[in-house]
Amino acid sequence: MYTGIIDRYRDYLPLRRQARVISLHEGNTPLIRLDTIAAQLNRGVELYAKFEGLNPTGSFKDRGMTVAITHALDEGSRAVICASTGNTSASAAAYAARAGIRCFVIIPEGKIALGKLAQAMMHGAVVIQIAGNFDDGMRLVKEVAEQTSLTIVNSINPFRLQGQKTVSFEISDALGRAPDYHCLPVGNAGNISAHWMGYSEYLQKGVIDAPPVMCGYQAAGAAPFVLGHKVDQPETIATAIRIGNPQSWDKAWDAQKRSEGWFDKFSDEEILQTQGLLAQRAGIFCEPASAVALAGAMRDITTAKIPAGSCVVCTLTGHGLKDPDIAIKQSRAPMIKINAELNAVKKAILDHLA
Repeated sequence: MYTGIIDRYRDYLPLRRQARVISLHEGNTPLIRLDTIAAQLNRGVELYAKFEGLNPTGSFKDRGMTVAITHALDEGSRAVICASTGNTSASAAAYAARAGIRCFVIIPEGKIALGKLAQAMMHGAVVIQIAGNFDDGMRLVKEVAEQTSLTIVNSINPFRLQGQKTVSFEISDALGRAPDYHCLPVGNAGNISAHWMGYSEYLQKGVIDAPPVMCGYQAAGAAPFVLGHKVDQPETIATAIRIGNPQSWDKAWDAQKRSEGWFDKFSDEEILQTQGLLAQRAGIFCEPASAVALAGAMRDITTAKIPAGSCVVCTLTGHGLKDPDIAIKQSRAPMIKINAELNAVKKAILDHLA
């Protein structure tokens, strides 16, 4: 029986053998071919989505959290803390609950999707809402940790990235090689850093012959890597990447430069259009931030920045049910109200088949 990334990739993780593993059987997420979308691009690409929204709490954060919480517990920690735009708080709360320790989360007021907030609250986390953004929350988390015994479980915790790197292992194991290009959203930038770490380790071990080009995409209103400097007041509908001062700044630049990759940005309208495309053409419901990865891949494939015939993987970081309000607001699917009568139902169906 599959029991999670620590058991599967323990030889690649810096954990004591005696450590009590805190797992919700995360990882082992599907690598889904996007043949319909690839055909639409007409460039002969092999296009995949690594759907991390099917992790236990609905995002890629679970990969890092299982390792971070396992290590924190092994070190004797009895409480953890994080700043979050949503997914980190949900994951930290779930894994802390499983470990039997307390969890404190600092979230920006009015800047968190309700699906994510509900998760953190249901798992029993102490939720502290601040009149500020994620970057303010991250600053406060660091200050609190300096004066208390709380363990930070944001991606500045190196054990978080150790867990998140396993996504690169899974992709390489599934394909029998690394993709030529790997496209993913960039917010706090821990994930692109972790992906590169994983590919680099597999290259060093001889499991793959070459790593992919790393392509990171941001929302136009929160694009510090594209601009080359931090953004004081980031704004985007894609709450998971609404971050102006990424904590993994240097690591992300290193991944981009070493892989000869790039960063780019997209408007909220483009992000939402791509989210809808994935749902309606591929049957995959991801949160808005995830969709920016495919938006980037499609643009770069169309312009031949990503060459024809390439193997391309897009990481979809979170599930669409994290932010249902946004999905409903942008959906063009009709909702028809009729009487509970056979003829009325038949008419409604026939009208839309015409």
